[in-house]
Amino acid sequence: MHVAPPSTTLVQDHVALAEIELCGDLIIAASAADGERLSFDRIDEVLKVAGERSALQVHQGQQVQQG
Repeated sequence: MHVAPPSTTLVQDHVALAEIELCGDLIIAASAADGERLSFDRIDEVLKVAGERSALQVHQGQQVQQG
């Protein structure tokens, strides 16, 4: 069996690190929750996407009206 030699070069995948941080935030929120599950609104709040979702819904509504 051939094993690659250890590398001295550090490579960071910033997207993967951000995703791991978001998963950690969700785990912390879930462990602090009173219920069995987090609501969709609470998940959006933890992930800080509530504002983006609202903007997307407004944008989609404008497209439907124009279409």
